[in-house]
Amino acid sequence: MLPRLALIDLGTNTFHLLIVEVPATGEPVTLFKTKVAVKLGQGGISKGEITPEALARGLTTLAEFKEIMEQHGVTRVKATATSAIRNASNGPDVVAAIKERTGIEVEVISGSREAELIFKGVQQALQVGPKPALVMDIGGGSVEFIIGSDKGILWKKSFEIGAQRLLDKFFHLDPMAPADVKAQRHYLQDQLQKLTAAVLQHQPEVLIGSSGTFDTLVDIDLAKRNLSRGEDASPEMDLPVSSFQQIYKEILQKNRAERLAIPGMLEMRVDMIVVACVLIDWVLEKYNLEQIRVSSYALKEGMLAELLQE
Repeated sequence: MLPRLALIDLGTNTFHLLIVEVPATGEPVTLFKTKVAVKLGQGGISKGEITPEALARGLTTLAEFKEIMEQHGVTRVKATATSAIRNASNGPDVVAAIKERTGIEVEVISGSREAELIFKGVQQALQVGPKPALVMDIGGGSVEFIIGSDKGILWKKSFEIGAQRLLDKFFHLDPMAPADVKAQRHYLQDQLQKLTAAVLQHQPEVLIGSSGTFDTLVDIDLAKRNLSRGEDASPEMDLPVSSFQQIYKEILQKNRAERLAIPGMLEMRVDMIVVACVLIDWVLEKYNLEQIRVSSYALKEGMLAELLQE
């Protein structure tokens, strides 16, 4: 039997599972893929902890993942945890609880390592090109920015300003108040000074958004044009800046129920997408980026690429 790998990404908002079969030659074959809105950071991330309720949701999901892996005859499991567990005072206890309950060994990775894996994942989805591009991955706990070209990474940094953190800090009214949007923009100006310096140095012209929020924005844009992604759709999509601006304006004006009614919207993103869009808009404007490319591949595809190189 051919080796079967399972890749698990324990994100702050979403847990991902990818199962692939690896042939002796050629590309790996995807056997199963899912994502679950565990909301591990909810209620605790801004206090630097994982709440008992969030841990319970995580353990339930991982027990389900374990069953799925057994059904698929997985021979090797690689699980990584990012911002929420990385920064939680009870992070080591959470990792121990996961091992005890499910047998899954979780590696907690640094922000820098996370950025590296995200870039590797993006490279599997698209040709970055000879000129520097700014890659952005908006997680629930952290946001990774990587400036790179097809030669590799020129600069990378993980900032602990993910969508769950921004939500806790700035999303006080629904729809979001203009004063809170302004406050978030001032906060980004302050928090992202190192990114601003790197952009000045490397001059990227294109924004590459990796999975998550960007995937949802693409789906909303396609729905507006009466299109949808097929099952075997390309992992690379374009999101015109004008389309983003139109969606952003709509999202800012609507409350939760109205946002949820937008075709293409996912319930797991319905709140975080508001603060995430404020962030995307700020980045586009601040750095004069005129094109958005979207990679539906991110961290777990980067892990897979690394495992296959081994």
